[in-house]
Amino acid sequence: MKPKIWLSSPHMSGKEQTFVNEAFDTNWVAPLGPNVNGFEADLQSYLNEDRHIAALASGTSALHLSLILLGVTYGDEVICQSKTFSASANPIVYQGATPVFVDSERETWNICPEQLEIAIKDRIKNGKKPKAIIAVHLYGMPYKADEINKIAAAYNIPIIEDSAESLGSHYKNQNCGTFGELAILSFNGNKIITTSGGGALVAKTKDLKDKAVFLATQARDNAPHYQHSHIGYNYRMSNIVAGIGRGQMTILDSHVAKRRANHKLYQEAFKTISEIEFLNEPEGHFSNRWLSCILLDSKDRREGLRLALEKENIESRPLWKPMHQQPIFKDSPSYINGVSDDLFERGLCLPSGSNLTNEELDRVIYTINMYFAVC
Repeated sequence: MKPKIWLSSPHMSGKEQTFVNEAFDTNWVAPLGPNVNGFEADLQSYLNEDRHIAALASGTSALHLSLILLGVTYGDEVICQSKTFSASANPIVYQGATPVFVDSERETWNICPEQLEIAIKDRIKNGKKPKAIIAVHLYGMPYKADEINKIAAAYNIPIIEDSAESLGSHYKNQNCGTFGELAILSFNGNKIITTSGGGALVAKTKDLKDKAVFLATQARDNAPHYQHSHIGYNYRMSNIVAGIGRGQMTILDSHVAKRRANHKLYQEAFKTISEIEFLNEPEGHFSNRWLSCILLDSKDRREGLRLALEKENIESRPLWKPMHQQPIFKDSPSYINGVSDDLFERGLCLPSGSNLTNEELDRVIYTINMYFAVC
């Protein structure tokens, strides 16, 4: 069998081990320590805005804490982009709240401003003003921040910016992760940089960050004994994991450049195949191209191509199945225009890792070209 080509595998810089070894040499193997502080400082510097970072166990834990910090509780409603991974929506349910799903627009595949305002007005009419909006930069493509933020401000609803897939992306020269009242980052194994597992909460104020850190470290009160006045969580990132993150930060920009180069290569390679459509960058949008995605003419063509790639031991994946189609969320309110349903039917993610070799990219391109030549 031919060697496996992965969709998006971890890509080390070679500098991670230095930070990890330092943690062992100084016995900082328990949670917290210099690497956690350093990683938070690296992220804060990279985002280049007045933001405060809390390094956490995952992007999901960052979303959960964000909802808690905004006072979301049992019986509340939270608007969530439907076209996303389930981790964007699950923390809403952790809090006993109800997700309200909003469909996408075609230009960026992200939350639709028109559907968003329709949803807000309808929820208010029904006596349930949403407590927050979770907007996602899908596959690294920034959502329409000006339009979404304007609507959120008009109704005084805070935005939680899901930037799990978009570190290194920016909108009108402002980094993704700095548009919301709170934002989250993910460093899962398949992301633009990885700490093997991990995430971060990005807060507008130091007070919000401090509250997040308090909750993430079991909400222990300031007392000589273990005393707790709030429910806490074991959500803090470890010093060893943060060491990996510090090494990864040294090559973040080069990872972005390589993934963008992959996307450009695919566009050039398939420009004569009329059935293949790419997601282009609207004016003012800069995507890290975390995953390169294409649309085919039909679900059958998409599935046929996926199976052709699988036969050659090349991993690909349909676009995220919308949350309003998920069995667990079938009874949740949703405001749908058909865009995310169509994207799911026809969309496919291609191998996109920053560590793909020229030979691997050639294999992917050859397999796709042969599929369309034969079929």
